[in-house]
Amino acid sequence: MSIVPSTILLAVAILLLLSVLVSKTASRTGLPALALFLLVGMLAGSEGIGKISFDNPETARFLGVIAFCFILFSGGLDTKTKQIKPVMWRGITLSTLGVLITALALGIFVYWVTDFSLLESMLLGSIVSSTDAAAVFTIFRSKDSGLKRNLRPTLELESGSNDPMAYFLTITFITMIQQPETSLWEMIFIFFRGMGLGLVMGFLLGKLMVRIINSVGLVAEGLYPVLAISLMFISFALTETIGGNGFLSVYLSGLVLGNSNFIHKRSLLKFYDGFAWLMQILMFLSLGLLVFPSQMTNVAGIGMLISVFLMFVVRPVAVVLCLLPFKVYYKDMSLVAWGGLKGAVPIIFATYPMVEHIPNASTIFHIVFFITLTSLLLQGTTLFKFAKWVKLNIPERVAKKTVLEFDSDTIKSVLEETVVEPNFRCVNHTIVEMSLPKTALIVMIERENKYFTPNGSTVIEIGDRLTILADSKENIDTTFEALK
Repeated sequence: MSIVPSTILLAVAILLLLSVLVSKTASRTGLPALALFLLVGMLAGSEGIGKISFDNPETARFLGVIAFCFILFSGGLDTKTKQIKPVMWRGITLSTLGVLITALALGIFVYWVTDFSLLESMLLGSIVSSTDAAAVFTIFRSKDSGLKRNLRPTLELESGSNDPMAYFLTITFITMIQQPETSLWEMIFIFFRGMGLGLVMGFLLGKLMVRIINSVGLVAEGLYPVLAISLMFISFALTETIGGNGFLSVYLSGLVLGNSNFIHKRSLLKFYDGFAWLMQILMFLSLGLLVFPSQMTNVAGIGMLISVFLMFVVRPVAVVLCLLPFKVYYKDMSLVAWGGLKGAVPIIFATYPMVEHIPNASTIFHIVFFITLTSLLLQGTTLFKFAKWVKLNIPERVAKKTVLEFDSDTIKSVLEETVVEPNFRCVNHTIVEMSLPKTALIVMIERENKYFTPNGSTVIEIGDRLTILADSKENIDTTFEALK
């Protein structure tokens, strides 16, 4: 019986539908949605109830690279430089030195407890050395909660920018296994060349994207996301072609574009947010299909040992060494350490040794898969409780923010709510004293369950819920800066 397109589309549609539905279950049970996407893929695989045969690491890697570009680009678009500026150096330290410490320390441990060679052990350590922002903040969004003391931008910056370092280390140790004559100095040169070209190309191409989008003058608004997709892939492919780190270039070009003014910005951001979710679901489903549960049972013991050592020893040590010079509180360090969840990236990187036919590649893949799943299930289900235990979460009443956007040819407005905390500088000051943007208004205040319309002489009090209307998201952000 031949497989017709309608059968393939039906199978894909059912898998996507199940993934979206289980994400609702995730918010109720505390399980990370990404872990459930993996489980759906495993259940649909050749050893699951779906019996879908998929044993093609090359295809999985190709799909992973495409999805990874979308996820990194979307992450760059959503990252605000104003928010990450205060934590810039600590985030960069975690995403570079932290990844290096994690890879080397875990590699030594793997060499000690397994039969892998030293280079194979370092390769495994490199593959699982990065963290996943989506896994962390899906959890906090599902709980309508945030984090205190700039911990959210710290984790966002680290997990958004540490994948290029992990990618470089993975490629480095694959090269050293295949070409033992390769010298360390050659790899150091390749590292600085890759990172340097990635930074320069990402910045320049990001600026070029802004100019092209603002000047091209397309008739149909729906073509702008297509234009942005083409520019994103040019950023990756062109940088890789000249020897740079394409993933770093994609993230940085997205960061530059997201922090610039360009036409149809709001619709483009929404498009990429939805498409990044689609890419994550497809990526996790395909990776779940690629794994064989029967082989995971063979590595469960050593996988659990490595996973526990990574979570309770390597990650905390790396975080302390990186953040100690910045005089970060120890309980803040503990949350950053426990927030080092693994996501799809390590599993994608684990397909590289399989494609290159590295010895023990299949075993490495299944150990990495087990480590990722363990991290999501153990750390993911307890992260919110841990944040509450160390009193670093922002309660729902303060953290929750309602956004209403009106888009038409004549209306371009944003409506947001926030609750006044004791440390806000607007407390006990009148509205007129706060120097709000001229295009922003506090249109309503809720105080002690009563609503009223304020005027310039209204004094803002602790616990007030402010409803703010502005003509753009940028002016909303400026208003919040004035209030806080």
